Amino acid sequence: QVQLVESGGGSVQAGGSLRLSCATSTYTWSKACMGWFRQVPGKEREGVAGIDSDGFTLYADSVRGRFTISQDNAKKSLNLEMNSLKPEDTAMYYCAADPRRCAWASLLRGTTYTYWGQGTQVTVSS
Repeated sequence: QVQLVESGGGSVQAGGSLRLSCATSTYTWSKACMGWFRQVPGKEREGVAGIDSDGFTLYADSVRGRFTISQDNAKKSLNLEMNSLKPEDTAMYYCAADPRRCAWASLLRGTTYTYWGQGTQVTVSS
């Protein structure tokens, strides 16, 4: 059974930093695609950052240069380092994974992923 468990959310002032982690049971997958998404109530889910099985990353324009996605060496954790946070970064953040090799350009599409975590809330105050 695939498990994705997010942690690290919280409240921070604008300009601050947070590090999200997603504990995964997907480390046995040789071709996994992994990603972070966020959603605000009443709005569509947005792809934030993704990483493919070769380690190539893709970021949404809104977070490029501020957020960094990474995996630990054992691929048991997917991380999202968030710096220079803005109030518009406030959202529920979700970890996502899929065992199939995916195209780099599809990393920020929700339809790429089969498995999702329960989410962790990030609140940025001005």
